[in-house]
Amino acid sequence: MSTSEIGASVRGRVAYEPIHTRPPLALPGGARVAVWTIVNVENWSPQGAMPRAVLPPPMGQPLLPDVPNWSWHEYGMRVGFWRFVEALGSRGLKATFAVNGSACSVYRQACAAARDAGWEFMGHGFAQRPMHKVEDQAAAIADTMKAIGDFTGRKPRGWESPGLTETDETIDLLAEAGVEYVADWVLDDQPVPIRTRAGEVVSVPYTVEINDVVISAVQQQPSDEILRRGRDQFDRLYLEGAQSARVMAISIHPYLTGVPHRIKYLEALYDYILGHEGVVMWTGEQILDWYRSARVR
Repeated sequence: MSTSEIGASVRGRVAYEPIHTRPPLALPGGARVAVWTIVNVENWSPQGAMPRAVLPPPMGQPLLPDVPNWSWHEYGMRVGFWRFVEALGSRGLKATFAVNGSACSVYRQACAAARDAGWEFMGHGFAQRPMHKVEDQAAAIADTMKAIGDFTGRKPRGWESPGLTETDETIDLLAEAGVEYVADWVLDDQPVPIRTRAGEVVSVPYTVEINDVVISAVQQQPSDEILRRGRDQFDRLYLEGAQSARVMAISIHPYLTGVPHRIKYLEALYDYILGHEGVVMWTGEQILDWYRSARVR
């Protein structure tokens, strides 16, 4: 399939509908903004190329195993993740837990903590690699759904592809596997229906802006950027949400925002948001259920 055909297919799955032309969406109790936190937990193999690196290899030559960059990520699972558990739990918040299916066994204690805290589990691929590099996507999706279902007692309703990657067929395969919403399509401040060959899947607004991979690993912004940017994002959505409800996502990774010099800024962002009336702190599936209900009124 050519690039032009792929682009046409992707574009054809969502209707172009400017936000100001839609019927207003109302949140319960007159709330303006639904905020959801996505905690991403991934399985990086030290024997393969790292999905991301903080330390360039000596003389620019990749070396395996990549101990320093694998360890950078592993710190997040040994230490940083538990800061998230405390920061969210102490504020009575529940996250959506975007997790590789294989991480349910590799990081069993962390996954158990997320389950016991009542977080929603969302599929995040079986291992941390782009969907374009997965030989059998249908099998990988099925393996992920099974791993999470076996671990939690229920299959996930949502999906976030590693790196938000999708081939032209991914969304169809997800729908056929029973996925009801995705976080890959970062194109709106409200949920958007996506057409698939197996019916409708909903895009729940995710973010590449209030996302610590972009902020800290790609753009290499100062440690407090998630607070400054997150506060500004919330303020505008809160203003606009007076007319029609908006959704704000906060996407975090244990090895990035879970480190000592950044965690206090995430905590400060939560405290800022919680200082406002008219906000609901939800999970992805709660936003999905609200949107479906609001659409039929």
